[in-house]
Amino acid sequence: MVQKEFSIEGMSCQHCVMAVKRELAKVGGLEVRDVRIGSVSVAYDDTIIDAARIEAAVAEAGYRIAH
Repeated sequence: MVQKEFSIEGMSCQHCVMAVKRELAKVGGLEVRDVRIGSVSVAYDDTIIDAARIEAAVAEAGYRIAH
């Protein structure tokens, strides 16, 4: 399992946190460790998904991974 933390742009409240959690929960092979305003910590099986899939889920919630 790969463990990684991503910075997320545009989050400002607990609603944002819940929206990101909800979308990430839909991604198979992903364990969400912690979601806070502005960041997410995850562990994932890189044989099943990659960072791009995580970024897409965050985008579905309406936010963007900071690069």
